[in-house]
Amino acid sequence: MPILGSIIKKAYELRSIPIDAKKLMQTNPYTTQVKVLKKLLKKAQFTAFGEYYGFSKILNQPDTVEVFQKSIPVYDYNSMFRKWWFRALNGESFVAWPGRVKYFALTSGTSDASSKHVPVTDDMIKAIRRASVRQLVTSVKYDFPKEFYEKGILMIGGSTHLQYNGTYYEGDLSGISAGSLPFWFQHFYKPGRRISKEREWSTKLTEIVKKAKGWDIGVIVGVPAWIQIILEKIIEYYDVETIHDIWPNLKVYVHSGVAFGPYVKSFEKLFGKKVIFQESYLASEGYLAFQSEMESKGMELILDNGIFFEFVSYNGSNFDDEGNIKSNPEIVSIKDVEEDKEYAILISTCSGAWRYLIGDIVKFTSKEKSIIVITGRTKQFLSICGEHLSIDNMTRAIEMVENDLNIEIREFTVVGIEYESLFAHKWYLGSDNEFDSSLARKKIDEYLKILNDDYRVERIEAIKEVFVEILPMKAFSGWMKMKGKEGGAHKFPRVLNKKMYLEWEEYLKDNYYSE
Repeated sequence: MPILGSIIKKAYELRSIPIDAKKLMQTNPYTTQVKVLKKLLKKAQFTAFGEYYGFSKILNQPDTVEVFQKSIPVYDYNSMFRKWWFRALNGESFVAWPGRVKYFALTSGTSDASSKHVPVTDDMIKAIRRASVRQLVTSVKYDFPKEFYEKGILMIGGSTHLQYNGTYYEGDLSGISAGSLPFWFQHFYKPGRRISKEREWSTKLTEIVKKAKGWDIGVIVGVPAWIQIILEKIIEYYDVETIHDIWPNLKVYVHSGVAFGPYVKSFEKLFGKKVIFQESYLASEGYLAFQSEMESKGMELILDNGIFFEFVSYNGSNFDDEGNIKSNPEIVSIKDVEEDKEYAILISTCSGAWRYLIGDIVKFTSKEKSIIVITGRTKQFLSICGEHLSIDNMTRAIEMVENDLNIEIREFTVVGIEYESLFAHKWYLGSDNEFDSSLARKKIDEYLKILNDDYRVERIEAIKEVFVEILPMKAFSGWMKMKGKEGGAHKFPRVLNKKMYLEWEEYLKDNYYSE
């Protein structure tokens, strides 16, 4: 249906015009953000939260942002849920956002964490939809042929089946979002409603593989680890060289959830043609950013779509050694951020999150364009003795080892342990390639010394040894399955705490993976 492709492409082109106009209006990102904050405060002023903190009075002040920051404390998930969100979960209306919350997203978390209930309002669903369309619109930059816009979009998330609990539905954010897909998108959406509702990952995987040859996929969306498994299974099942032998029109892969660097080599082997990699930042709390310029690394914050951002310098003055935010932290808005400095993000949203510590750490690569890269998590970093290793440091080191040894390391995790009255780091590398663990150990150690000065110093003083254990990929996937976090948006933790480390070691011994 070439006419359909022409219509959709033209619609995308027309949609890109107002976006460009908005960018012109956003030459001052702070002005845009102030408008968003005022809109949020105005809509939520008669909620229990808004009345408690005097949103109506804040709106009447000349410096809305400053008064807002002085009036409302910083919340993390536990404090927000205990004081406010639990009331919405019990069916109360107008708690932190107008109306009754019909949906709660169960966060994927890491494999040690129990799921958290994050409210998803109708306004947030609409905001996520708008952001998704904006990201799709960026494809017009590549001047794809009109036929490309008729191709399927394979979106892999958790089950779209939602559990009803008397007053609300709960489930994966992808399931909540899938229920509100515009009618015209259903034609393109794969694997379709029936397969997407399947809760058992192995069954869903089998169904996708069997149906794959009948689809004409142009775009894939999902977390790298699980997308890679799907593509490998399809290639194996149909006995072909690359996924392009099945989907010749595949041109774009939209990834999220984890740093993509370590996956690049293995993904490129699965493709027979050039595929554009595009990053997105979609959390259970909202759609925060997406990669709008392929030639530059990083994602552009979405500043005019129901989220007000604040930034906390990620340092010892604002956070303790366990990544907990201290009282009275130094917080800045978008106008006062600095490039190449790490910040934890606070968000206030149209889902009733207020000054909410989302847990991610970012760095601005362009303040002018509001471009960020994610460098880690407040609770997922390694600093057993002051080495302050971020996930970004670890990922870069693994990437460099992959390139040096021409291998694929598809998963990794690390733990800090006590060793001979001092300390050591123990790495677990997931790979089905054969390589020398002592050589990998040497290279990881060398690269981390280059990437992180604190590590280099502590490596001399306190970190007396670095251990590396190579494990088959099935060890990592087996652990996720055991934890009930197989498939979807679930991610293996990059840093193990003491409890997780003991469970992980016991699992490895019980399954004969331990050295």
